[in-house]
Amino acid sequence: MEEKRPTVYEECRQKGISRRDFLKFCTTMAALMGLEASGVAQVVNALETKPRLPVIWLHLQECTCCTESFIRAAHPIVATLLLDKISLDYTETLMAAAGEQAEAAKEETMKKYHGEYLLMIEGSIPTKDEGYCCVGGKTALL
Repeated sequence: MEEKRPTVYEECRQKGISRRDFLKFCTTMAALMGLEASGVAQVVNALETKPRLPVIWLHLQECTCCTESFIRAAHPIVATLLLDKISLDYTETLMAAAGEQAEAAKEETMKKYHGEYLLMIEGSIPTKDEGYCCVGGKTALL
């Protein structure tokens, strides 16, 4: 039986965030996204009914500087981001697993959360020669 992941709002409540502060956050997010006032209800509904999205972060043709900046974040610190804010299920730079175990973790996330995970790509995606970038023995060719 598949376990039910808590919604973003449920996690907020577990951490002691009040309803008032949750609604302030939703209002701020709606404003930052350029939504009209009526869009606040959509943000509230999404965070009350959906769990955090699993994230797969791929490193393709890049220098890892985005990850370096992420690791050195001061507010919030990277531990807070990883443990409380996002569900980073795969990234070669930060995960303990390597090789076949890391690739298996990525494949599991892709299958378990098909159509529900967020794919982040650091660096460019090759469009011509499959030899420009290979990860885990697989080409990154678009």
